Amino acid sequence: MERLLVEHLSRWLGDRPAATGLSIVGAPERDRPGWDGRIHPVLGVSSPEGGVLSVPPHAAATVAEQYAKDRDLAVLGPRIPTMVGFPERGWFTAVYRWTTRPAPLPDAGTWVPADATEVPGWLRPFGGDVLVATDASTGEHLAGVGVKRHDPYGHELAVVTTPHARGRGLARRLVAQAARRVLDEGVLPTYMHDPANLASAAVAEAAGFDDRGWHAFGATEAR
Repeated sequence: MERLLVEHLSRWLGDRPAATGLSIVGAPERDRPGWDGRIHPVLGVSSPEGGVLSVPPHAAATVAEQYAKDRDLAVLGPRIPTMVGFPERGWFTAVYRWTTRPAPLPDAGTWVPADATEVPGWLRPFGGDVLVATDASTGEHLAGVGVKRHDPYGHELAVVTTPHARGRGLARRLVAQAARRVLDEGVLPTYMHDPANLASAAVAEAAGFDDRGWHAFGATEAR
């Protein structure tokens, strides 16, 4: 694995994916606010060989004991949020990607502070700088990328394009542009999407985020 990926997963989850099977770790990070100031009580990442599931320290033994019985995260996963004290949360799975070589696509946006007046509401919670594409003639917002700054080693990119601006290749250009900046800062850019979201998968591939057979999973974010 890339050095930055190992550093990121070890910091974000408490450990890297196991060489084989699933490692369940009790990580203090699960009891601390994440990139958005909220608690993310269950998170995991898996490679084709093995994975790591990060839960609060107080629940690690219970989850590990139940997993030893079920041996199937698809069955156990939806029950884990309740097991760790968050019964209102659901369970998600996602394709997990990263890149050290973003596609050499032309820039499509401008970096501005998240609290700037032209920034749409959905981008404001990311804080820091966000990447925004606007219509040159009207100033209308077309698409944007926010950065989930998980730790000093890994930053996750999130992109949204307004419906009427789709089909222009803006999303892939913005994601590649954002990935280049993250790498320039010495951090690994990551990208996650629902396995059924083919449009998001296409954006990731075009921006240089290959599908390596990795996945992420855990409790859904608080609403």
